[in-house]
Amino acid sequence: MRSKLVKWIVLSAAILAAGIVIIQLYWLNTIYTFEQKNFNVNVVKSIRGIYEDVDLSRNLDIPLQNLIEHPQPDYFLFKFDTKPSIDSLSYYLKQELTDFDVLTDCFMAIHEMESNNYSSTRYLSTVASRFEADTTKNLQFFKRDFQYIIIYFPHRQKYVLGQMKLWFISTGTLIVVLIAMAISLFYFYRQKFLVEIQKDFVNNFTHEFRTPLAVIKIAADVLRQQDIHTKPEKLQNYSSIIQYQTDHLQSQVERLLKIATSESRELPLEKKECNIKDIIDLSLKQLQPLIEGSNAIIEIKTENPQETALLDASHFQLAIVNLIENAIKYSKQPKIIIEIGEENGDNFISIKDNGIGIEKKFMSRIFQKFYRVPTGNVHNVKGFGLGLNFVKKIIDGHNGKIVVNSVPGIGTDFRILLPNR
Repeated sequence: MRSKLVKWIVLSAAILAAGIVIIQLYWLNTIYTFEQKNFNVNVVKSIRGIYEDVDLSRNLDIPLQNLIEHPQPDYFLFKFDTKPSIDSLSYYLKQELTDFDVLTDCFMAIHEMESNNYSSTRYLSTVASRFEADTTKNLQFFKRDFQYIIIYFPHRQKYVLGQMKLWFISTGTLIVVLIAMAISLFYFYRQKFLVEIQKDFVNNFTHEFRTPLAVIKIAADVLRQQDIHTKPEKLQNYSSIIQYQTDHLQSQVERLLKIATSESRELPLEKKECNIKDIIDLSLKQLQPLIEGSNAIIEIKTENPQETALLDASHFQLAIVNLIENAIKYSKQPKIIIEIGEENGDNFISIKDNGIGIEKKFMSRIFQKFYRVPTGNVHNVKGFGLGLNFVKKIIDGHNGKIVVNSVPGIGTDFRILLPNR
């Protein structure tokens, strides 16, 4: 069983990191909104100072909001009754903007009712200006029924973002740290996962090989007895046991070698026209000791015993052996139905058992390497968790597919579909 604690730690850390990033982005947006409002407030304060510095309005009791407009984010305009000197206006406006920390450049112009256009356009830079001015830009015209002075900030957006430089640096640093943490956690989890896989593999390997070796040792001890030659039946029996267990171990080693080879390159398939039933028969012959030992009942159904397909016989037989062996091992009183036929223009082979079945939540993982469906804290059936993974590789190598239907407590049906030519 995989460590659920590690999974929950990784998941919790991921949720926490995502939450921190979302909160940080929220604060960035809040600060950006605040900086925008602060910029507007400081510009309005500067314009109010202009009214105090220069005689622009005959009626000073008019509320400030009735004198100033903000038609677009980069534009401010304010009314005047008496046309000021452009030099004086430029001087005081630049001074007021500096006093209220509006340290970015701007254009200023005067709109007069007579000309219905801008006159006396000036570009005002500041000591802190970091942007090049586009002096060829035409100011947007706003039609009003009064005279006004317009101020345009061409680099307002860049200036506001520049004020947030430290926030961007801190946010970027935080995100980099979180990404590094996520990578570290992923690496840690992967290493933990690989260690557990290796541990399971070693345990399964030991479990798979220890019993046959113990049986061989016992049989060899019996055969070493001095009077064994006087008991031919016993000699034959224990010799058969050694032969069977040796064949079993050799078969398992060959499987491991084939799977190890398949990791480095594509399966070396040599396809030719093969009789499907013949391959099934050879597979059953290879499994005969296991079939007899478990009293398995196996039935083959086919409408056409001469059904053929383009197959690599040795590899495909290995896939069939794996599936039948699993069907026997996971059934208390094995009854297996093997069906051969055609379906929607494809050849199919169905291996249906009456075993313990597979729960739906495990179905998506049964073809993963080293994965074994858990049956409690121990595996009561020997194996490496490699068989079904190798079966799928073989079927994929034949451009086919394998479909699994299973009902826990009822049985499982592995259905192999092969293209008909």
